[in-house]
Order: sequence, then C-alpha cells, then structure tokens
Amino acid sequence: MSKKIPRVLITAGASGIGLVIAKAFLAAGAQVHICDISSEAITKLALEIPAITSTLADISDIDQVDQVFEDLNRLHGTLDVLINNVGVSGPTALVENIDSADWDQTININLNSIFYITRKAVPLLKESKGVMINMASNAALFGCPLRSPYVASKWAIIGLTKTWAMEMGPFGVRVNAICPGSVHGPRIDSVIIKEAKERNVSTESIRDVYQRQNSMRVFIEAEDIAQTVIFLCSDSAKHISGQAIPIDGHTEGLSNWL
Repeated sequence: MSKKIPRVLITAGASGIGLVIAKAFLAAGAQVHICDISSEAITKLALEIPAITSTLADISDIDQVDQVFEDLNRLHGTLDVLINNVGVSGPTALVENIDSADWDQTININLNSIFYITRKAVPLLKESKGVMINMASNAALFGCPLRSPYVASKWAIIGLTKTWAMEMGPFGVRVNAICPGSVHGPRIDSVIIKEAKERNVSTESIRDVYQRQNSMRVFIEAEDIAQTVIFLCSDSAKHISGQAIPIDGHTEGLSNWL
C-alpha cells in the first residue's frame, strides 16, 4: 500500500471473496466502502466491522449505482482504488439448453454492472491516479464447457481491462484483472453440485476433476486473492498495468467431458 490512506470501493463486498479483500484493505490501513445486494450480509457486516461502510445496491440496475457514489462521496470524499468484484456463476448447461433469461441475467450482473460502476469511478480515479482491479477467472483464459454466459462475461472483462489500461494509463491510472481458479467456498460447491447433476455423475468425481485441473492440485483460498490485490494496489506494483494475472496453481486445461 502507498503511504497515503487510500479510499477503496469494493463491489459485492459484504461476503465471500469481496469481504476477505475488504478485511485485507482495512488491515492495511485503508478506508473501505463496499456495496452489496444482500441486506442481510450488509447488516451483519455493519455489526461485526463498523469501520467498513456500505451501500445496499444492486449495481446491475443502473439507477442504483448513483447511490453508491453519493454514499462514497459523503463518507470518504473520493476514490483511490476500485475493486470490481461482483459476479455470479450463471447456469450450468449446454449452450442449446441455456435459457435466454439466464444468459441475460449473467451478462447483466457480471459485465454490465462493471461498466455502470467504472464509468462513474473513472473521473475519481484519474484525479487520484488510482488503481482498478477487475475480477475475471481462469475460465477466461481457457474456456469452460457448460458455462457459456459465465465464460463470455469473464473473457469480456479481460478485454475491458486491457482497453481501460490503455485509456487510463496516460492519467496515471493502473488497471489489472485477476483470474482465480476454483476458490474454496459456497460458490464453487454450488457449481460442482450443478455440474454433477448436469453430467449425471457424483459431486466427488467433479470435485476431483476440478482439483486435478491445476499442477498444484489445489483449490485457491480467498486470502490468496486478497493479498494479490493488496500487492497490485501498492507502490511495489506501480508499473504493472493491463495484465490478466492467474491465481490458480497453474491450470493445465479445463475439463471437457462432453
């Protein structure tokens, strides 16, 4: 982290990976504001860690994004770091079996919301010569069967990361993407259950395949992602921009059981 006290905005920051990142920034001395769609998660966070401020908002709804920045301005004044963390796993099915509403919902949450937040954040980041981190996926590097809308959104995030790094670099703003592999937690457990059902095999067999997809035969911890985020936002990474950085134990290739 730099010597000044950075002001950080994290989307989907009240639980999961977003919350782990928020705690890491707080421990590093940052002022942290999160937004999240879950009133239950925000209420719990406010009770447990009142130093982290929050806005209840569905940022896939463009009309709710303004409230996030109104709260950010009122509570913290400006912005130094944006963490675009919001995302859902989407449906698990062959492309011909994916409902168009499920496709639209995944793209809206995973991709449109990042656009809505970023376009409001960029003037603030230019002013502070700040940093943006976009949460992509190693599925955006290899593709992933049965996950078309998720993969489409994550590939797009890498393209936007490189484009925004070009646009904002002259203003001193750095933009990078992180591409996690399978991360321990409820989300990957849900994905495994859905894929096992789709393929009519056991969850144990799917979990084993996921774990064998990387050279280190591991699932990633959310803390690994958080510490990489902290590094990328520090002065030690002052010349790193436009990169898509895997945190995945070296993926050898994603499973194709079709």
